[in-house]
Amino acid sequence: MSVPFELPLAELRRYAGTNPRPEDHEAFWQRALGELGEIDPQPVWAASGFSIPFAECLDLFFTGTLGARLHARVLQPNTPRTSNPALLMFHGYAASAGEWFAKIPYVASGFTVAAMDCRGQGGESNDPGGVAGWTLRGHIVRGLGDDPSALYYRHVFLDTVQLARVIMDLPQVDAQRIAAYGRSQGGGLALACAALEPRIRRVAALYPFLSDYKRVWELDPPSKAYAEIREYFRRFDPLHDCEDSIFRRLGYIDIQHLCHGIAAEVLMAIGLDDEQCPPSTQFAAFNKIRSEKRLLLYPDFGHEQLPACMDDVYTFVTHDWIE
Repeated sequence: MSVPFELPLAELRRYAGTNPRPEDHEAFWQRALGELGEIDPQPVWAASGFSIPFAECLDLFFTGTLGARLHARVLQPNTPRTSNPALLMFHGYAASAGEWFAKIPYVASGFTVAAMDCRGQGGESNDPGGVAGWTLRGHIVRGLGDDPSALYYRHVFLDTVQLARVIMDLPQVDAQRIAAYGRSQGGGLALACAALEPRIRRVAALYPFLSDYKRVWELDPPSKAYAEIREYFRRFDPLHDCEDSIFRRLGYIDIQHLCHGIAAEVLMAIGLDDEQCPPSTQFAAFNKIRSEKRLLLYPDFGHEQLPACMDDVYTFVTHDWIE
């Protein structure tokens, strides 16, 4: 079974996306990375209140764009070794880095693990804001009425790169063995991070969010995951006079337009009953990945826990990297 509003699977496997890609997309992200390169992350480490016998659990604070101080939970194995592989973890929309407990399987396997709080969402990272005009409620449309450089997700995508660089610079981490993982928003961020930081070697993305915004608006699924786009039109452009320019601007933060830059091996999971992130929007990203990739397809599942999927993710992330 699949959601009634979606394309047949054979067409999904060929689907190339709907949301327009801005003509200066490459230059936009090159400028953004250049800006990030001028920012000293100023990492500060603090002992956390959580402890396990075989790893050090630390709070990391570092600086991103607009002067934001960002937070990540970092676990470092105590076992002496030359260098550790590392896993970057990104969370779902409006959530946080989550419990220390969820990171234990990877640090127990010898990985350094870093889980970032997205600025202004459910964790400890702050969002300085600074956009002109309204902010409405949602993060997708934050900065949409300003210059594209003010878009909220431009800054979050860059935050993922800053985190990757801080972790790669640790003396106990092997910068050639870095993986990224996330589901929903976290899946989109894992893909964006790998596209903008090509040293990342593996990416596991489960039903990624933040892809093909115009397609979601055209489908108008019952889920509210992307509802802020429709609400924006209702409030600020009810006749859709600016529809083309709005979706073109959203194209800067559409992960499908970044995916061609991924050099990492990719594992993606998609449920064909997903009404929150419609399957076609996820295929738009998957189909643009040029590196080695594999798809786990769940015909009878949606935006939810997928059976045995975390076992597959663990095997994918750790294979050949556990000493």
